[in-house]
Amino acid sequence: MAERFVLDAYAVLVLLDDEPGAEDVAAILSDQESEVHISAINVGEIEYVVHRRAGAERARAVEEAIYDHPRLRVAEVTRERVREAAGMKAGGGLSFADAFAAALALELDASLVTGDPEFQRLQAKGLRLRWLAPGA
Repeated sequence: MAERFVLDAYAVLVLLDDEPGAEDVAAILSDQESEVHISAINVGEIEYVVHRRAGAERARAVEEAIYDHPRLRVAEVTRERVREAAGMKAGGGLSFADAFAAALALELDASLVTGDPEFQRLQAKGLRLRWLAPGA
């Protein structure tokens, strides 16, 4: 069975900004044997961050590149995923967008690709992390 990954906004922004960990994200995206997913909520998170940093035109281009990427599957919001994310958010310690990434990773039995320390506490609940540590 193919290895599954879920990218959070952190992972995509690392790739866009060519920061430490970008090579790891690029390798995951180029691995033809793996499945790579991202929540539509996290696409929106990426879009607003890029909009603030570089303007609306760049944000729209990034959003289109994500949706058009041949290896990246954008997971739209489902009622069940909203319920799971809301429960995670209610538990504290996560942004609502991060809760969607975690919910998707748990649903797909996938490793969440991130460097965001907020996710570490969810490892006890079965969330697997592919850690993008600075300098890794």
